[in-house]
Amino acid sequence: MKTVRINHLGGALLAAAAGLLAAVGLVMVLYAQPAEATFPGKPGKIAYEGNDGNDAEIYTIKPGGGGRVKVTDNNAGDYGPSYSPSGKKIAYEGNDGNDVEIYTIKPGGGGRVKVTDNNAGDYTPSYSPSGKKIVFSGFDGQDREIYTINVGGGGRVQLTDNATGDYEPNYSPSGKKIAYSGQDGPNGDREIYTINAGGGSKVQLTDNATGDSEPNYSPSGKKIAFEGDEGNDSEIYKINAGGGGRLQLTDNNTNDYEPNYSPSGKKIAYSGSDGNDDEIYTINAGGGGKFNVTDNSTNDYEPSWGSQ
Repeated sequence: MKTVRINHLGGALLAAAAGLLAAVGLVMVLYAQPAEATFPGKPGKIAYEGNDGNDAEIYTIKPGGGGRVKVTDNNAGDYGPSYSPSGKKIAYEGNDGNDVEIYTIKPGGGGRVKVTDNNAGDYTPSYSPSGKKIVFSGFDGQDREIYTINVGGGGRVQLTDNATGDYEPNYSPSGKKIAYSGQDGPNGDREIYTINAGGGSKVQLTDNATGDSEPNYSPSGKKIAFEGDEGNDSEIYKINAGGGGRLQLTDNNTNDYEPNYSPSGKKIAYSGSDGNDDEIYTINAGGGGKFNVTDNSTNDYEPSWGSQ
């Protein structure tokens, strides 16, 4: 049994994870963070989650490094940013003192809006192509399911309903499909699925004995990048949007997580270890050309590549 990495879990998220552990039995740890949507356009800055020495905050940085801006600044912990299609808003997870909720904020800071507000915990936000909806993973009292909500709050709709957890939803660029990771049985591992944006029957894209998670559509909608467990560590892979054509993009002895396409589709940002901590990197969409975007003494996670 493989223990999956947990990062930046606050008290409320730990409580939700504990309930989830009871529901799924043999899974030791569930790590469920965002696979943010990427929409076609000219590549802008990369939003990510970094630690300011006290807790997790949201930052943006230029893809070539430099120009770092601290977007959030509080004592609650903010996680998993996701750029809107216009690049003018960022959705993220924040702790409101009771549990984790979904918020939006301007990339330069300010204008914060609380989108969800309940006692269950909501995670992994990702914008629809229209910018009018946010899809996320929420706890229904038993496990995690996929929901959508209006970007200003209200209009919550549950898309999945089963006895196993569903995580990390990501809209296709057409807005017709949502990719997500889900367990393939009560004691199964994580696989990649798609579902119609309005709900309905799911389609399983991956099927193996190791976990697959964090799906992210390419801007063309033809490929899905994801994080896959090769047995020793996690690497970045991509697959055809309808399944098949699996290609491994990274191959090293440290974990690589959370792939996110650039708006041009030519690059993929991800989080990986430099031997000391996790940093943000980019790689060519076909593999190779690894570039270290962040370089500091604290962990950086969850890249989301915005448009300009």
